[in-house]
Amino acid sequence: MPTVAFHTLGCKVNHYETEGIWRMFMDKGYERVEFDHDSDVYVINTCTVTNSGDKKSRQVIRRAVRKNPEAIVCVTGCYAQTSPGEILEIPGVDIVVGTQDRKNMIQYIEEHKKTREPINGVSNIMKNRVFEEMDVPEFTDRTRASLKIQEGCNNFCTFCIIPWSRGLLRSRDPESVLMQAQKLVDAGYKEVVLTGIHTAGYGEDLNDYNFAMLLRELETKVNGLERIRISSIEASQITDEVIEVLDQSEKIVRHLHIPLQSGSDSVLSRMRRKYSSDYYYQKVEKIRKALPDLAITSDVIVGFPGETAEEFQETYDFIKKVGYSELHVFPFSRRTGTPAARMENQVDDDVKNERVQKLIDLSEELAKEYASRYEDEVLEVIPEERVLDEEDPNTLVGYTDNYLKVKFKGTQDMIGKIVRVKITKSGYPYNEGTFVRVMDFATHSKLRANA
Repeated sequence: MPTVAFHTLGCKVNHYETEGIWRMFMDKGYERVEFDHDSDVYVINTCTVTNSGDKKSRQVIRRAVRKNPEAIVCVTGCYAQTSPGEILEIPGVDIVVGTQDRKNMIQYIEEHKKTREPINGVSNIMKNRVFEEMDVPEFTDRTRASLKIQEGCNNFCTFCIIPWSRGLLRSRDPESVLMQAQKLVDAGYKEVVLTGIHTAGYGEDLNDYNFAMLLRELETKVNGLERIRISSIEASQITDEVIEVLDQSEKIVRHLHIPLQSGSDSVLSRMRRKYSSDYYYQKVEKIRKALPDLAITSDVIVGFPGETAEEFQETYDFIKKVGYSELHVFPFSRRTGTPAARMENQVDDDVKNERVQKLIDLSEELAKEYASRYEDEVLEVIPEERVLDEEDPNTLVGYTDNYLKVKFKGTQDMIGKIVRVKITKSGYPYNEGTFVRVMDFATHSKLRANA
């Protein structure tokens, strides 16, 4: 039986696609082995969001070549799409496939075995208008299932290379989304995370179907689905129809990731983002009325070219005003090939790092503040794994519907199931809790009702 090993860099979409590629290999009789083992084929799924992403990808490729010089090394993903020639110059690379036509990968491997010639399977992504279907009915190591519903992005923000590596927006066929969701639920997953490059842009390329309609159908047509999580939604995509669906839904969780990038209007303009800070805030307020106690997380870029102390302070103050439950903070990284990389007034690294730390400190403060509201509350948690560095091997960690990371004492058979946990102590990065049995939960509910 031939063997294949995978290494995935980058985002959740890449991890999803690696699972899809693995299914193709499995159907052809391959056995999957760990990446640090000898393998007949190595597949490296690359990232190119930053220049350091390219560098890490090259390092992993060279590691595979060193591990088994006789193996077939196949490179795919975003870096492969943007720089196939650069990758083929690395000695030992045999096949390059970008972010489309992954279905041809095994055919290329068979072809390479005969010719021993390198194969460049990368084509012009900007000409592609069709979503590439991948069947992922279950995951190798995940208790929460991702479901990729769209590909590509039409925004062309000045700091971002993604449209050039992923192409323009393409939506998955609605029937295919529903079928895949049902397969995941049938495989035992309680929660499905809708993901993509520009997730809530789903349907913008379809004539008579949109994201709100998809959410409604997932709720009503997928039997046994208990949680729907949206991986990310842009402020400009929070339409009144989407808000109405969130308001009426019993399955969409109380957590949304709404990228901000900057709270300064002048910086947002230079980034070519499609909203002002006021527009963003109005959307957040509207959505909080539909989903009380909503946890909002976000991405922020610090040190964008020309960012002044005043502009940074505007961002800092805006973040406090919104009151996020957690932030992902990134120092601006010059991505070769983007307009922002060529802009004047690049911010000094020391200034960037100082500002990053200020926002990380603020994020921790806001996270503790949000989590403290739920002390002594009973929340539903899906345990994902055991905490390996704990003295007690029965310590589990998982997420509530509103994305609080909770650790508590539990048994292995709870992993992947929905269990009730009383939050006993809020903290960062973990909140601590106690598993509540059905009897305890009934008592707790009664006490709260009488309070």
